[in-house]
Amino acid sequence: MAAAPPPSQPVPAPAAAGFRLGFIGPGNLAESIARGVVASGVLPAAAIRTAPHRRPERAAAFASIGAHIMETNAQVVDESDVIVISVKPQIVREVLVELKPLLSEEKLLVSIAAGIKMEDLQGWSGHRRIIRVMPNTPSAVGQAASVMCLGDMATDNDENRVRSLFSAIGKVWTAEEKYFDAVTGLSGSGPAYIFLAIEAMADGGVAAGLPRDLALGLASQTVLGAATMVNQTGKHPGQLKDMVTSPAGTTITGIQELEKGAFRGTLINAVVAATKRCRELSQS
Repeated sequence: MAAAPPPSQPVPAPAAAGFRLGFIGPGNLAESIARGVVASGVLPAAAIRTAPHRRPERAAAFASIGAHIMETNAQVVDESDVIVISVKPQIVREVLVELKPLLSEEKLLVSIAAGIKMEDLQGWSGHRRIIRVMPNTPSAVGQAASVMCLGDMATDNDENRVRSLFSAIGKVWTAEEKYFDAVTGLSGSGPAYIFLAIEAMADGGVAAGLPRDLALGLASQTVLGAATMVNQTGKHPGQLKDMVTSPAGTTITGIQELEKGAFRGTLINAVVAATKRCRELSQS
């Protein structure tokens, strides 16, 4: 039987029972998750812990939330039920091998390290109760698009806990790991494509005579509004596009120029190229 496709809509997070959450690596993304979790009421700050970083300001950022700062990563693991591996991908192996003796069956391991496959996470940690999550940079403003896949020993309760964490910083989908390279090419790299589009639209506004600040504000708000319409109306983007393209009007004239420049084809190619590069990196 063919595998079912990933869901087209994120699944709402059920209420999570209280648990202790540890971060191995108090980086910017980890901080975004921690702040979102506390702000949304998923967990109190006292349930969060991490260990010092080579940059003291990172631990200080966690301390400002009210999280516990432990002396070592080993203490973080010992004092946590859910452990998020949030270090750079290059050192995930080193960190997991070091923590391997501490990962009892009662611990849930969550990896947000880009490009590190479940097979490697399991091999390096000697642990099979793992969930892999791919969030993206809008987590910093509570608008992440996150996709997760479950290891073979992860339970329904584990899934609920992780969904509650990442729902605190945006929307969450569940998909098979085979889709993760494409997830990286689309939502992982996608914010950069949109930043370029906003910059280009603002430049167009300036070229048409608008002040720079006004042009940038209009461009960014227009992108936000359009994305919100897609999310909230449930209508296909093409249908929404047709609603604002009057015969011989300004919008269809602008779209004609975009088509001359292969706008849609270029975006499609960007996602495919980024997916290919992610696949190459994960295999190296």
